[in-house]
Amino acid sequence: MSQDEVNAMQRFKVGELIVDAGAPILMQGSNSPQLFTALHGMGLRYKFLENGKRQVVNFILPGDFIGLQAGVMGEMGHSVEATTKMTLCVFNRSAIWSFFKDNPERAFALTWLAAVEEHFLGDALATVGQRTALQSVAWALTKVYLRGEQLDMVSKSQMPLPFRQQDLADALGLSLVHTNKTLATLRNRQLAQWSDGVLSIADIDKLAEIAMMDETTVPQRPIL
Repeated sequence: MSQDEVNAMQRFKVGELIVDAGAPILMQGSNSPQLFTALHGMGLRYKFLENGKRQVVNFILPGDFIGLQAGVMGEMGHSVEATTKMTLCVFNRSAIWSFFKDNPERAFALTWLAAVEEHFLGDALATVGQRTALQSVAWALTKVYLRGEQLDMVSKSQMPLPFRQQDLADALGLSLVHTNKTLATLRNRQLAQWSDGVLSIADIDKLAEIAMMDETTVPQRPIL
C-alpha cells in the first residue's frame, strides 16, 4: 500500500479486538455495526439450518475479511466463530460507503476479496456435488495448505490446522466416519496426515492431482 492508502486504512480502523477460542464473532441474522480483518488466529464461517444441521462455509485464516455480507446486505447470512484465540482489526461498518467513495484502490481490493470468496464458494459447491469423498478431502487439504504457504505458516511441510474432523465433514457434506476413513486413506498412501492440530503434506502436487486441481499457485491477496 502507498502511504496515502495506509493513512486511509488507519482512519477506517477503529481498534483491535481479541476473542477467545469458541467465541462468536458474528451471528447468522445479526446486524453487526462492525467489520473485521483476522490478524491472528483461525475461525469458522458456518450456517445453521432449521433442523439444527450445520454447513461449514469455509475456514478463516489470517488476512481474511469478515462481515462484508452484513456491511452490504444489512444482516449476516451465516455465523462466524473463533476456533483459536484471535486478534481482529475492527472497522466501523457505517463508514464503508465513504471508504468506497474516497479510496477507490482500497475499495477495489475489498471487491477483489469478495470476488475470490464467490469463486471459492463455486469451487466448494462443485466439490460437494461432483467430487468423490477422496477427491473432496484432498481438495480441501490442498486449498488450506496452499493458503498456509502463502501466509508463511508452513514449515518442513507442516502447518497448524486447529480445526476438528467434524468441521471438515460439515464443510464437505460428509459424515464424520466417512471423513475419518478418507483421511486414513490419504495417510496410508503417505500423501497427507492431519492429527493433533497439525497438517502434514508429503506431496502437494499428487494431492492436487487427486483433487482434480489444475492450478496450485495462489494469487497474491490484498489485506485490509
